[in-house]
Amino acid sequence: MDSLVKKICAGDVRLASRLIRDIEDKLPEAKAKIKKLYAYTGKSFIIGITGAPGAGKSTLTDALIAALRKKNKTVGVLAVDPTSPFTGGAILGDRIRMQRHAEDAGVFVRSLATRGALGGLSHAAGDAIHVMEAMGKDIIIVETVGIGQQEIDIINHAHSVVVVLVPGMGDEIQTMKAGLMEIADVFVVNKANRPGTNQLQTELASMLNLASKNGKGWQPPIVMVGDAFEPGAFAEKIAELERKIEEHHKYLIESGKLTERMHRKAMAEINDALSACLLEPVIQKLASTGELDSFAEKIKSRKADPYTVAEEIAKNYFIRQDKK
Repeated sequence: MDSLVKKICAGDVRLASRLIRDIEDKLPEAKAKIKKLYAYTGKSFIIGITGAPGAGKSTLTDALIAALRKKNKTVGVLAVDPTSPFTGGAILGDRIRMQRHAEDAGVFVRSLATRGALGGLSHAAGDAIHVMEAMGKDIIIVETVGIGQQEIDIINHAHSVVVVLVPGMGDEIQTMKAGLMEIADVFVVNKANRPGTNQLQTELASMLNLASKNGKGWQPPIVMVGDAFEPGAFAEKIAELERKIEEHHKYLIESGKLTERMHRKAMAEINDALSACLLEPVIQKLASTGELDSFAEKIKSRKADPYTVAEEIAKNYFIRQDKK
């Protein structure tokens, strides 16, 4: 076993952090290291937590970590933050997240910047998950930036998806339009002490009942989580949330759905890898020669259309296999 691989598999936090940073920076050597690590991945259970900005996802994640640690589960957390316009890095870093878990060797928290990723997920998220899997984390939580309809990208990374809604934030409309109904395995109505909670719960339950008539299978539960400043009641609700996620995990295994989700995840990884291998080098070369700006000017002035430009680039850079 390679020395670096051996150390990361043994849980070396410093090396794992450095590798994730190199993955974010798209350093060529990072890809080679991920290739070596890949054989030691695939054993973690991955939970995605998504929802609108301000829904309290980080607070729930922090509490969920504590609940999982009480069961002696090791936890990795990827907190995907908005990109700083000045540094290109995550605006909310590891230092100000989940402070109480900082000294816990069983918890590894890492922030990633979206860097323009439209799905609320960093392009580096998939490989960062692999690093945490290789470290042997039992549970990996991926907390996404909540940016509306594109949140559904989380389904390509997680086995179970928790969608967080908050009363009074237009969540009823968001739930119906953003495709969240289709991806949610567990719903959390957070800050359930706010006005409008009953209405949101009723509308959500109504939509779930309507959806359940279309087929059998897992029915997403609704967990009502109140004020985080009432520790006793809040802890009980977090424990309930943890139980519902565990129940979904068992359902996935017993129904065979986990295999389906792992296949979907593999397909997404192939797509991402192909994009990295084929498209990114072409775009970088076009940018370095100034051709990309030239094409953009033609499109902007309506001297060309995006499809024709794309076809021209494809003809220049990609040779059909049947012509060889």
